[in-house]
Amino acid sequence: MVTGATGNIGRCLVGRLLADGAAVRALTRDPARAALPDGAEVLRADLTGSADLAPLLAGADALFLNLAAGGGQAVTALVDAAIAAGVRRIVLNSSMAVTDTAADDSNHIARMHADVERTVRDSGLEWTFVRGSNYSTNTLAWAPSIRATGVVREAHPGAQGTPVHEADLADVAAVALLDRSGAHLRQAYRVTGPEVLTTAQQVAEIGRAIGRQTQVEQISEEAAAEAMAGPHLPLEAARELVRLFGTMVDAPAFPISDAVERVTGRPGRTYAEWARDHVADFS
Repeated sequence: MVTGATGNIGRCLVGRLLADGAAVRALTRDPARAALPDGAEVLRADLTGSADLAPLLAGADALFLNLAAGGGQAVTALVDAAIAAGVRRIVLNSSMAVTDTAADDSNHIARMHADVERTVRDSGLEWTFVRGSNYSTNTLAWAPSIRATGVVREAHPGAQGTPVHEADLADVAAVALLDRSGAHLRQAYRVTGPEVLTTAQQVAEIGRAIGRQTQVEQISEEAAAEAMAGPHLPLEAARELVRLFGTMVDAPAFPISDAVERVTGRPGRTYAEWARDHVADFS
């Protein structure tokens, strides 16, 4: 079963699992608009509600759990439902911000994901964590300004990252979900892209992909935080993130990992590939 099935990672994961011959149950709030691949069993589910979730998991032996599908409270309910339904394994979409040290209490993203990891560990079920670095899809937030003016406004154009393609995260998760050897049990994979790029370099890659001039305009940290904040990201948490990006000007927060190649047998996709895959979003 795949939660967050219509999200960036979930949609890729459903397709990958079906291609591998797996039976897939995909959860979404609106099956009529899901447009998921033929072959998936698409079920309506609002994970933020109070309904019993165990029937949704009946017959499933593995669960892909994405915090974005319903938040921390939904995770607890889903884990409890998985235990009740006899699910054997959980593969959790987590974050590379989690370090398994006291530092996990120091910022919003690490704290949120570390809490969920503890819930999954304490469940007694088999588990694998896919700790992604900075998602390439986060840069879709630049799409409106690139379409309008070709200009991206950020506080730290020189901040370095290791952007990871959502398809690579899905591929790692698929291997863990379908594993019958036990090789991926109790593993916390730190998954990055294959290269270090600054914010300005990522913007330039998008420009090359769409065939237009693009550039970065530097703005204040407060202006960047206010632009980033929203219903799912409080302003103070956005300020924490912007300050964190400032520390990445000298070095990326997450060193390059070979997890994609070790788990899937092939190198990770570059940001340039990601930009070409998303030309329609920026054009």
